[in-house]
Amino acid sequence: MKLIHRIKQNLHLDDIRLRNKFFMMYILCVFIPIILTNVIFYNLMSSNVQEQRMVDIKLSLDQVHLELERMIEAAVSVSWVFYTDYTLYSMLDAHYSNPADFVEAYDNYMRRVINSYTPVYTSVQNIKIYVDNPMVLHSGGVAFLSNKVRDTDWYKTLDLRTPSEAIFVKAYKEDSISSGRTEQFKDTFNIIRVMDYFDSLGTWDKVLKIELKTEAFDVILGNLNIPGSVYLVDPDGIIQYTTNRNINWREEQLAIDSLHTGSHTVVFEGEHYDMLPLQGWNIVAHVPESQIMHEAPEVRQYVLWIAITNILLATIIIVIISRSVTKRLGFLLRQMKRVKNGNFDIVNNRDALDEIGQVTSEFNRMTLQISSLINDVYVADIKEKNMELEHRYAQLNALQSQINPHFLFNALETIRMRSMMKNETETAKIIHNMAKIFRSSLTWKRDKVKLKEEVDFIVCFLEIQKYRFADRLDYSIELDPEAERCLVPKMIYLPFVENACIHGVEKVKQGGKVTISLKLVEDKLHFHIHDNGAGMNEEQVQRIYSYLEETKDLGERIGMQNVIYRLKLFYEDQFTFTVQSEQGVGTSIHLIIPVNH
Repeated sequence: MKLIHRIKQNLHLDDIRLRNKFFMMYILCVFIPIILTNVIFYNLMSSNVQEQRMVDIKLSLDQVHLELERMIEAAVSVSWVFYTDYTLYSMLDAHYSNPADFVEAYDNYMRRVINSYTPVYTSVQNIKIYVDNPMVLHSGGVAFLSNKVRDTDWYKTLDLRTPSEAIFVKAYKEDSISSGRTEQFKDTFNIIRVMDYFDSLGTWDKVLKIELKTEAFDVILGNLNIPGSVYLVDPDGIIQYTTNRNINWREEQLAIDSLHTGSHTVVFEGEHYDMLPLQGWNIVAHVPESQIMHEAPEVRQYVLWIAITNILLATIIIVIISRSVTKRLGFLLRQMKRVKNGNFDIVNNRDALDEIGQVTSEFNRMTLQISSLINDVYVADIKEKNMELEHRYAQLNALQSQINPHFLFNALETIRMRSMMKNETETAKIIHNMAKIFRSSLTWKRDKVKLKEEVDFIVCFLEIQKYRFADRLDYSIELDPEAERCLVPKMIYLPFVENACIHGVEKVKQGGKVTISLKLVEDKLHFHIHDNGAGMNEEQVQRIYSYLEETKDLGERIGMQNVIYRLKLFYEDQFTFTVQSEQGVGTSIHLIIPVNH
């Protein structure tokens, strides 16, 4: 949970560029949904196509089932006509004195009856009645019921029949060979039944055999809507007919369950026939999966084109809209940066009515207002600031002039010349040091000097004070060589040296010492001065600190308050000033200012 919370804290949409946001929105809201939708749509369509194809095959199998049933029913109907024909029974059971009588009876009735049904029922190839009446001649539609016929498989199936039942059987077709031998092979399907409807008319056995056309089975079972192999299976599961050319169904007895279908074959099985004579028979179809899914590539191509069209259309629309947003916002952002750099040109784009257009209009209005304010207010304020700055410089020079009156320099030069004339060398040296201090104060054009020059002024001042106090004053100066060229405000340290000598050491009868240290530390100039003089109480120290808070004009006040005021003018709040003092022990002052080389 902590990791998730941390990720949420670090992940802000506001930190993502607008172009990337549009790209994320496109990927998450357009591309991925379109892909997922089309994948789901493809799976659904493929499943529907497969299911519909299986339904179509099942319907075609049912149609084959029904057509075969109709064909057999038609043949059974024909058999019922012969089975119930009293005249036919009379003719077959009659006693003929000579063959001519049978031929006459055959021509008058039998030929007409048989020939009237064979052309009408296209599925019927031949109609033949077997009778053991020796006086009936072998002729078209009539044959002698010999022992050889009784030994055939199809005849033996009559033993399994029920009374008046017609039987559907695959029988041997009899062809005569020139040698007089008869060869039998499986070829035809037949409807056979014992003609015993009028048993009282005679004692001769009669069997009706209606031979069906094999081509009719080819037409029915070879349904083009079933793209596989179709099998006609008897009640024992033996294949009696198939459209599979790899199986010799005429001469072999193969069980449907013995066929190796494989994992990529779908088995369709129709309902078992419950009508006579097809009771127990069934139609089975083996269809490869590739035939069921042969329309899948078309579906896939169709879905793919839909996906490509949707993606391209959505991409074009989003690119146009995103460019309308990002391009104008980018131009507006660049214009804002130019305004930041002082270029106040307005945006000359068309006045659009959307939010970006409104922002652009407000930006132009703001730019014109800023330009007007700069011209009307800022320029005037600059003039005022320049006047104030000149006033500050004048005040600074006035403060300096309070310490360094010009006429003193001329007077000191006169006194030094007189001392030299009288050979008063020591006095002349002191006066020379004093003159150097005053001469430097006359340089009005420079408000900053090198630290080395400032130290020289301090040395001059200390030499004068040492001449004044004699052995009561001693001093030492430690100057960092790297800090000699740093620029500092002119005479910024001298008032501290003056206070250390006059207000500190002056009250000490002997052993007065002033120690000065100037060091450069990390681009900061550290000034430290210590004296072992009279020191100050807490109230005096706090009064010095109060100078840091005063901002009013000093007028004619000089000294330490003058220095602090000048430091504030130069460095504002970028300097550090600390005072440590104890009465009877001495005073330490630490001043840190930024380096200005």
